[in-house]
Amino acid sequence: MQFSESWLRQYVNPELDSAALGHAMTMAGLEVEEQHSVAPSFTQIVVAEILSAEQHPDADRLRVCKVNAGTGQELQIVCGAPNARAGIKIPCALVGAQLPPAEAGGKPFQIKVGKLRGVESQGMLCSGRELGLGEDHEGILELPSDAPVGKDIRQYLDLDDQIFIIKLTPNKADCLSLIGMAREVSAITGAALKKPEWKAVPVSIKDQRKVIVENTELCGRFAGRIIQGVNAKAKTPDWIVQRLARAGQRSISALVDLSNYVMLEMGQPTHVFDLDKVTGDIIVRWAKTGEQLALLNGQTVQLTDVNNSKALPIGIVADQNGPLALAGIMGGNHCAVTDDTINIFVEAAYWQPNAIQGRARRFNFSTDAAHRFERGVDPQATVDCLEYLSNLIIEVCGGQAGPIDDQVLATPERKPVKMRLERAAKVIGIPLTTQIVSDVFKSLNFDYKLEAGDVYVVTPPSYRFDIEIEEDLIEEVARMYGFENIPDHPPVASLKMSAKPEAKRAVHLLRQRFALQGYQETVNFGFIDADSEKRLAGASDAALIKVLNPIASQYGVMRSNLWGGLLNNLKANLNRGATRVRLFETGRVFKRNASFTEQSGEVAGFDQPQRIGGLAYGSFVPEQWANANRLVDFFDVKGDLERVFDPLHLLTGAAQHPALHPGRSAQVMLHAAEGPVILGWIGELHPGLQQAYELPQAPVLFELDLEPLRNIGLPQPEELSKFPAVQRDLAVVVKQNIAAQALLDAMQASKQQFVRSIQLFDEFRPKAGSASMAEDEKSLAFRVTLLNPEDTLQDVQIEAAMSGLLVALEKKCAARLR
Repeated sequence: MQFSESWLRQYVNPELDSAALGHAMTMAGLEVEEQHSVAPSFTQIVVAEILSAEQHPDADRLRVCKVNAGTGQELQIVCGAPNARAGIKIPCALVGAQLPPAEAGGKPFQIKVGKLRGVESQGMLCSGRELGLGEDHEGILELPSDAPVGKDIRQYLDLDDQIFIIKLTPNKADCLSLIGMAREVSAITGAALKKPEWKAVPVSIKDQRKVIVENTELCGRFAGRIIQGVNAKAKTPDWIVQRLARAGQRSISALVDLSNYVMLEMGQPTHVFDLDKVTGDIIVRWAKTGEQLALLNGQTVQLTDVNNSKALPIGIVADQNGPLALAGIMGGNHCAVTDDTINIFVEAAYWQPNAIQGRARRFNFSTDAAHRFERGVDPQATVDCLEYLSNLIIEVCGGQAGPIDDQVLATPERKPVKMRLERAAKVIGIPLTTQIVSDVFKSLNFDYKLEAGDVYVVTPPSYRFDIEIEEDLIEEVARMYGFENIPDHPPVASLKMSAKPEAKRAVHLLRQRFALQGYQETVNFGFIDADSEKRLAGASDAALIKVLNPIASQYGVMRSNLWGGLLNNLKANLNRGATRVRLFETGRVFKRNASFTEQSGEVAGFDQPQRIGGLAYGSFVPEQWANANRLVDFFDVKGDLERVFDPLHLLTGAAQHPALHPGRSAQVMLHAAEGPVILGWIGELHPGLQQAYELPQAPVLFELDLEPLRNIGLPQPEELSKFPAVQRDLAVVVKQNIAAQALLDAMQASKQQFVRSIQLFDEFRPKAGSASMAEDEKSLAFRVTLLNPEDTLQDVQIEAAMSGLLVALEKKCAARLR
């Protein structure tokens, strides 16, 4: 919410300076995000009049002007503005004046006597941009003809007026107007509140346009009237243009400006239709299938989504020929007022917040009207605001007004809310009395009564949609009491250190380990676009978990894996010149699962496991002289994972995933006593997806279930053996399609006595024509470590163990000793 201090002080004028006023609002929850003067600092710029403007003798685009600046003598100023002419009043910077810097952080510009093409210039005629009043620099700023010559321009244009930009929380819809802000400042400071005053518009014609409200769940109150014979070309009063500009609104035309002014001052959005472009009765209803509307912003929108039966219905104002406006959001281009408009229909309505919420975002834009209606606009002020706007239109544009047709259909009832004094004191942390609380409720214009047991029963005003539960009233007491007046006491509690779960490591430790391997953490939304989700998960339309009200089109579905966000991160980094990228992320993914029921932290029908995923792209190590430069591969990333998740034993098995390269991907499993536990996937990005993401090289991706990786169990201490370990090598020949892990599993399952570890250290594949092995065979060599902690191992014991391992390989893997 943006407004000028002078506009606010018209309705409430506390005895506080600008800084103190801003501090008071902030301490009451109305955060002043920015506060500054209308124009930056400058000196010695006055109102002046051009007496004559002659062509420069040596320059076609320059004029030599004689200027009366109230200094007692005429000034000669050379000016290049195309609108410099005799008889106009303009801002004139005298010699010695300090102008604002041309750019932020620059130095002020000082005016000196100079020469332009040989003609002396004794000052400068200023444009709006040179005064810091906007970007217009096509010509000098023209002032009204009655501007007093010689008067300081800052005083004349009130350029020391402060602009307040308030960062409102979503619940403070009542402060989206000058009157709402004035009410709050009055309550905060105790200053008297002055409400806008206007005279009722005399009804001079009987014409009315019938309005039919078909859906009360869309519109709870609708008021409108006809005004005939308006002059749409009338000039908007300067004081209204100035207030609109200082509120961040540009002037468009008188009828539009007056409607915007009433919205900013009263908080009630209104709309003005060109009555001659409206056919028949006006109908308020939901949009029908196939209807579309060309809006004032030039956008043509389809009002119904034939592909989504669950899409929110769109409210419209229509006539006999079709839609005229998006209800509570934006008018249509067809019935917009123009300079040729003569007869108008002015409406003010109470649109149900639920009927407006999310509709503007659906069409990828936002409007001031929708911003207010979706939060709630005072339904009791509808007719007053329509009367106020009518008064302004007739005063500025003339015309004859008809009677107001006011239909009150379904306005919300403000239900009483109870607040316990004892509860408020406990929550806020201060001693409260009935006098303090009663004064707060009186200042806020709350209707209340005090019941037995110091319980307040409060009926909020019609404009306070945010007062619904006891905590809302407690918040109001805290705000009005003043957050800075609440003492800062440290918490008093018995502190107890929880025992650290030794068998479970924290996620933060895993983050640290990934960082030590050179990975950087990313944080992405839990949403992604539907196309990426289909490509990466191989999901059908039915399997997608669609977001009903997405914040943007690229966040339309819930993610079922972490890769979509990581690939977008990779793409963004490559676009900015990165050549080597390591990323990881921890977060939840979302999948349909009918077995899940509603409970704390879970939603029925959806599984939300935590995953840890990442990718590696570019060279396997940063470029250096000690290592040859090669691209990162599957085994580099697998090694990273083994180091991060040590002491857990990760296994991999060849498998295919729709997002990964068919021949360079694997399932990741966790070695456990009861058998392998599937954790997730690792592999290169599929070539088709590499092309879709326009990546020069394929990154290596991984994604694993987080919870099993956190369970590391308790360490099992062992006494150091006094006897030496023995190592033996075992080389066997097997078919090439048999994985090395199958041989390791077979040997581990045989449970030979004294065998402590088995490691694969060599693989040999024969060349064509080899006599010792067939072409479809390979040789694998294992190093076996044996140890007897109680005695020195004997050859007999060693041979028995090695024979047992070989027998297990022969039976389960069809291996033979090499």
